[in-house]
Amino acid sequence: MQQRSHFTHKLGELRMQLIRMAALAEQAVHNACRSYLEHDTDLAESVVMNDMAINDMEDAIDAFNLELLALDQPMASDLRLIIGSMRVTMNLERVGDEAVNLAHRTLFLSTRQALPANPRMAQLCAHVQDMLTKAVRALVDEDSVLAGDICAMDHRADELSLKVLKEAINNMVDETRIVERGVHVIMASRHLERIGDLATNIAEAVIFIKEGQNVKHRCKG
Repeated sequence: MQQRSHFTHKLGELRMQLIRMAALAEQAVHNACRSYLEHDTDLAESVVMNDMAINDMEDAIDAFNLELLALDQPMASDLRLIIGSMRVTMNLERVGDEAVNLAHRTLFLSTRQALPANPRMAQLCAHVQDMLTKAVRALVDEDSVLAGDICAMDHRADELSLKVLKEAINNMVDETRIVERGVHVIMASRHLERIGDLATNIAEAVIFIKEGQNVKHRCKG
């Protein structure tokens, strides 16, 4: 009984580490989006500088999970949490990377004449941030229903990214001197779309943890 109580405490610690890492990833995306939309290079640089903290947390959680697997005897539901958390941390680390990539686009575009504001980018930023926030909430609450909702939201992120692509291409055709900047806008939208994909992956992991169902690559609305 005492051994089980100790293991339950460790699982609680694992959940707290996941929440802390998720909070860092959320903040990175929020700051990267804000830096892009507001042309804030200082904020963009802070996103790049703070990425190491997310990487370090992934390493720490991976080591913690390996210790749980090696030294304890997790039951089925516990094992799902451990495996699921490994999937979550991998995707959160990638979220951080995409936030850094978006910040780099901001830094590059800041060295060129500003392009006209693209409202689709603001919509895409808001949408993927909402997806990520809901994915984290689903993780905290182990809410598989909310996780399923996030899967359906991924279509909208894809649609918005495609609209950014089409508008950027049209602008580049009309004015060839903005081609270089237009390409960076397209890449920025791709980073955001990828964050939406990663939020969906986290939602898939939540469904696995809660329901024991592996819906990888099939979590779509």
